[in-house]
Amino acid sequence: MIVKFNPVFSHTIWGGDKLRTDWGFDEKGDDIGECWSIAAHAHGDVSVSGGEFDGMKLSELWAEHRELFGNIQGDRFPLLVKIITAAGDLSIQVHPDDAYAREHENGSLGKTECWYVLDCEEDSKLVIGHNAKTKEELNKMIDEGRWTDFIREIPIKKGDFLTIVPGTVHAIKGGVTVIESQQNSDITYRVYDYDRLQNGKPRELHIDKSKDVITVPAASVEESVIAEDGSTGSKELLSCKYFDIFRVNVDGEEDFSEKRPFLLCTVINGEGKADDIDIKKGDSFMVSAGYEKIRFTGNMSLIISSLP
Repeated sequence: MIVKFNPVFSHTIWGGDKLRTDWGFDEKGDDIGECWSIAAHAHGDVSVSGGEFDGMKLSELWAEHRELFGNIQGDRFPLLVKIITAAGDLSIQVHPDDAYAREHENGSLGKTECWYVLDCEEDSKLVIGHNAKTKEELNKMIDEGRWTDFIREIPIKKGDFLTIVPGTVHAIKGGVTVIESQQNSDITYRVYDYDRLQNGKPRELHIDKSKDVITVPAASVEESVIAEDGSTGSKELLSCKYFDIFRVNVDGEEDFSEKRPFLLCTVINGEGKADDIDIKKGDSFMVSAGYEKIRFTGNMSLIISSLP
């Protein structure tokens, strides 16, 4: 079956109103930073929209109807998909791997993630990586607050795809919208937050943990970024041990045949149908186990994630 979801939202210091004005979500406020489109996490658990399981949380669906997920094993739903729209710059941050998170964050998963750039202003940049050559140089740059020397900004454009493995220093900057596909984790270590205040106080930084997990030297830009080629049909953007990511451009009709336990789909532009289900920009849904082929019709683009 196809299972549609009601998203949940996160209000942030760097958020804005684009998730309402550009994406049509019914969420109040001018500080909406994140739409958790498909999530079964303590900080955001989406609910089923319509059908047999209407109103059920994704975490409940995972616990009680594992057949929909191909009867795969695991103590938690493995993936998380969110749309992030930044009016201001996000903090400079880094994520741990599974081993470090398990030891230091009460058994949490680590966080491997990737971004597909949905929208950005001309001459936009993102923070990916750093300029330190050794661990000693990294520690000194951080301790001395030499952020301009430390941080590596790269130019980006709509359709760029960026892979962010644990240990990668990164940050989304104001004016950029991405769809993020990731492990089911919310562990983020802030290295630097531009000395901003929230409720009159600086937000917590995690300097020692950041120093522990940042990879030195950073991976090259070429290893981190893939440019969109504009092709129709399905394009695999990433295959790693945690997930596979595809971009599907539909111009009329497109079949997606992947014999996976399940597919997580978000419409990032346009509208159409998934078999006989109406879908439009911003809609997220799961194609359950047993679907050997899903037919998309219309004029639209989707990002699809699955287990490898």
